[in-house]
Amino acid sequence: MPCLVLLLAFFSPRLAIVAMAVFSDVLSRSMDGILLPFIGFLVLPWTTLAWAFTWNLGTNGVAGFEWFVVGLAVLVDLGLVGSGARSRRDR
Repeated sequence: MPCLVLLLAFFSPRLAIVAMAVFSDVLSRSMDGILLPFIGFLVLPWTTLAWAFTWNLGTNGVAGFEWFVVGLAVLVDLGLVGSGARSRRDR
């Protein structure tokens, strides 16, 4: 299942989040409640996926190199938001 979600994440991170929510408990173990994953689904999908995967790697927390992975996901999300805004402005 994790390989399928990872492959799905390359094409659509939001669809991968939905698949993780329906078929596994990875999101519920890494985040309390449903509000935070829902906001992540709407605003920062790559960061939400990175946080959930790094949280569940075995330490039940984000530590060390895992922070680099989450930070990289934040930069990817911000880059996608910025490029979308720039493309709308250039039209």
